[in-house]
Amino acid sequence: MSEQPKTPIVSSAHLAQGGSPALSELEFSLTLAASAFQRWIVRCAAVAGAQLTPLEVLILHTVRHRGRPKRFVDIMLVLHIEDAHLANYALRKLQGAGLVRTKRVGKEKLVEVTEAGVTFCETYKQVREQLLVDSLQACGISEEALSQSAARLRALSGIYGEAARAAATL
Repeated sequence: MSEQPKTPIVSSAHLAQGGSPALSELEFSLTLAASAFQRWIVRCAAVAGAQLTPLEVLILHTVRHRGRPKRFVDIMLVLHIEDAHLANYALRKLQGAGLVRTKRVGKEKLVEVTEAGVTFCETYKQVREQLLVDSLQACGISEEALSQSAARLRALSGIYGEAARAAATL
C-alpha cells in the first residue's frame, strides 16, 4: 500500500502552490496561534480583574518586566509596535485603570507599574499557571521544545521583518 502525499493544511491554496507549500502551512498555523493567543490573554485578563485589549495586556506585562520603569520608546521597540498612537492609547487606558503611571524624565516618558498593576499581574500569573501551564505540561511538551520553538519563531520574525522592509522598497 503506497502512502498518500501529505496535503498541507492552509487557508490560501493559491499561495501553497508556490515554492514553499510548508510556508503557507506555517502562516496558517501562525494565524490560528495568534488569534488563540490574543483570545487567551484577553480572557485571562478578565479573570484577573480587568477588561483589557491584547495590546494593553502585553504592554502591562512589559512594563512590569524586571520591576523597573520603562521608556515609552523601549516598550514600542520590545513589542515591535510601529504606531505610537496605538501604544499611547493603550497606556492611557492602563493609566485610567490605575495599573500604570507615567512620568517625564527630561524629554523621555517613563512608565511604571502601580501596586494595582502588580496585583493584577500576579493574579494573571496564577490563572495562567492553573489553566495554561498545567494543560501544557499534561500534553508532554517539554520546556526545551518550547524554547526551541520560541527561537525558531524569533528567527522567522526577523525573516518576515526583512521581507517587509524589502517590500516597502518595491
